Amino acid sequence: MRFLLAFTLAATLGAAESKVETGEINGAKFRIHLPEKWNGGLVMYCHGYHPVPVHYDNPDPMVNWALGLNRVFLDQGYAVAQSGYAAGGWAIQEAVQDTEALRRYFSVRYGPPKETFVTGHSMGGFLTMFLLEQFPNSYDAGLALCGPLAPASWFLLRVVFDLRVVFDHYFPNALPSPVHVPATFAMSPERTEEILKLLQASPDRAASLRRYSGIRTNKELAGTLVFFTFLLKDLQQRGGGNPFDNRNTIYEGTGDDNAVNDGVTRYPAHSRAAEYLRAYYTPTGRLARPMLAIQSTYDPLIPAWVTNTYSDLAEQAGSGNFFVQQYVKRDGHCSITSAEITRGFSQLRRWKNTGARPPAGANQ
Repeated sequence: MRFLLAFTLAATLGAAESKVETGEINGAKFRIHLPEKWNGGLVMYCHGYHPVPVHYDNPDPMVNWALGLNRVFLDQGYAVAQSGYAAGGWAIQEAVQDTEALRRYFSVRYGPPKETFVTGHSMGGFLTMFLLEQFPNSYDAGLALCGPLAPASWFLLRVVFDLRVVFDHYFPNALPSPVHVPATFAMSPERTEEILKLLQASPDRAASLRRYSGIRTNKELAGTLVFFTFLLKDLQQRGGGNPFDNRNTIYEGTGDDNAVNDGVTRYPAHSRAAEYLRAYYTPTGRLARPMLAIQSTYDPLIPAWVTNTYSDLAEQAGSGNFFVQQYVKRDGHCSITSAEITRGFSQLRRWKNTGARPPAGANQ
């Protein structure tokens, strides 16, 4: 393995002083925080979907937000390590490899941790699930935050692709075809504003889309549609084509389902692209370590009902005792507060140490 180390410096995060190391491993930037009073434990943090690889020497708002989150763990004496991944987008393959490489590097440089937790938001929650399933000997427990804990091929078809298909029925040619998104397509405030104006100009059709998707406002719907289109481009580039087949899908919930099912375009999947998405990743539900998932009750990007799928998978795999799902009564994607994460992490540690499962339901 090739280690390219950049520099080490001292930094202050809140009241707790910590040593901060940044560097690069096999093309993936990383950042490690080691608190002054380290308790010997490690938290591996997986960041969410980002169009390009994350660097830790720039003012990216998402990076700074994640660094602030470190205080939840640093204040309890845990070191925090996070990889920026060598690729952007739906970088599940790269993220797993890079996170594991960083975990191994940490053990070599600072000594094997006495316990290792994995956590992450959004796609990082999905990665938490992946790592716990595939590397049970490397992690003691996982805290999956607002992640789509379900087969990627199912979640991305039902939540992402189907919304674009129904949108195209109501607003043809407003966005690129969901199966042929140009490589030049980019997200921008201007593009989102264009879609928002279309929705506002056709309130009945916009209302049908909101009813179908469960998204509450036109502004949220416009931003979600633009992001989903970018995500579809990413998946097409990774897999070499469209991974989704909606020829047998019956759409419901629009208020005019017969017209929608008669009018939507039907698409076959490209076999290689479909296989790529199944590989990255289809969860097994088999857990040997505790996993606590926390969702907000209203999330326009990852509806809370998606994660119910993992509860079924874990039960079917005989691992139901290792999975607990909680919710917070809040609106927005990943709108989980530091206090709620602290509470969940404390419950997860107790579960890991004593076997006492956290209560399912409200995070309280």
